[in-house]
Order: sequence, then C-alpha cells, then structure tokens
Amino acid sequence: MKKETVFSDRPDEVARKWEAMGAQRIHVVDLNGAVEGRPVNRNSIEKIVGAVSVPIQLGGGIRDLDTVAAYLSLGVSQVILGTVALERPALVIEAAERYPGKIMLAIDAMGGKVASRGWTAKGKVGPLELARQFDDIGLEAFIYTDISRDGMKTGPNIAATRALAKEVVTPVIASGGISGLEDVKAVLELKGVGVMGMITGRALYDGNLDLGEAIRLAMEVDKK
Repeated sequence: MKKETVFSDRPDEVARKWEAMGAQRIHVVDLNGAVEGRPVNRNSIEKIVGAVSVPIQLGGGIRDLDTVAAYLSLGVSQVILGTVALERPALVIEAAERYPGKIMLAIDAMGGKVASRGWTAKGKVGPLELARQFDDIGLEAFIYTDISRDGMKTGPNIAATRALAKEVVTPVIASGGISGLEDVKAVLELKGVGVMGMITGRALYDGNLDLGEAIRLAMEVDKK
C-alpha cells in the first residue's frame, strides 16, 4: 500500500475502455477495503457497474453476508470472498448456499501458505488444504494468486496452478504475473485440468499485453 501506483482517478472510464476493447468480464478489487476489512470504495464500484454492461466480479473487504447482498443488489455479478474463509468458514458456506453461482473464493498464496487481510497477514494453511474445505459447496470458482508474482511481470506460477486445479472439482481462475501473450498461452494449456480463465491487470495498464489478442487466443481454445 505504501508503493501504490495510480493509473487513473476514473475507474469507471477505465472499465468502459476495457469493455470497448472486448473484455467480457471485469475483475475489480477494493484494495482499501481488503486491508480495512470493510467496503471503502463503494461509490467507485457503483460507477463501474453503471458504466459497463459486462459482468463485474468484485472482491476486497467483504466480510459479512449483508455486504455480499448489498453488492449483488448493486449489480455485481460475482462476489469474491477471501479472508473470511480462514476466519469464518461457515460464512462462505452460507453465502454459497444463498447465492448459487455468485460466490468465488480467492486463494492468495505467499510462500506456500494462504495470506489474508489484503495480503498483510500470512496464515498457516496451504492453498490446497483451504480449497478442499470448500470444494463441494457450489462455488463459482477458486481464484488462485501467487502473491510473489502479482504485478511483477514474472509470469504466472503454472506448476502451482496446475497442481491445485488437478486436485479440486471447482474451476480455478489463474492470477498473478500474467504479463504477456506467452503467459496467456501457458495458462490456456491448463484448461484440460480445470482452469477456466485468468486475471491480468498490471500488464494491461503498462501496455505489455494486447487485450484483444489475448481474448482471441482464449476464444480459439474455447472452440476446440
């Protein structure tokens, strides 16, 4: 948080830009909310939802069912839980039961353990151990992030992503380090083991990843 980079002060305009370039889903994180444990950027999120027609998946600071309900009522398509999986696992189960197809679980790994509270707290549970606790409750997806690679342009952790996806039934979304078309191609090869998609951010803002070409490659794989 002390080394933040601001790419724009109009998140809604940025979302509109990605949609115009072909994005079929937009991943949003309330970073302040993730650290503070409560929604902080609701106004910006509301503007993003109103600015585009594609689905929005949102995480960061969502620690209770009221917040889940509020965001879904706002028009968010999928809500991403994270910290509560470690601190209040029953809440994740209840959310999945109440809102089928609307709940994703973020599994953020640091040194082989799951981190929480906006990556400020490192836990004692491994990614696979955590995933197995929630693999049969009907989650839309697990979002697996190798924190050490996120925003670092080092490429995703393909081995760890594959290992997780092969052991669970819930689809996995790869995140962290996807910085160019070669990384996109590498993740696309994991479709057969249950990886349904990938998240990239920094590479788009830096101009290192051609979003249109990445989408084209993904669509080609979907046709096979």
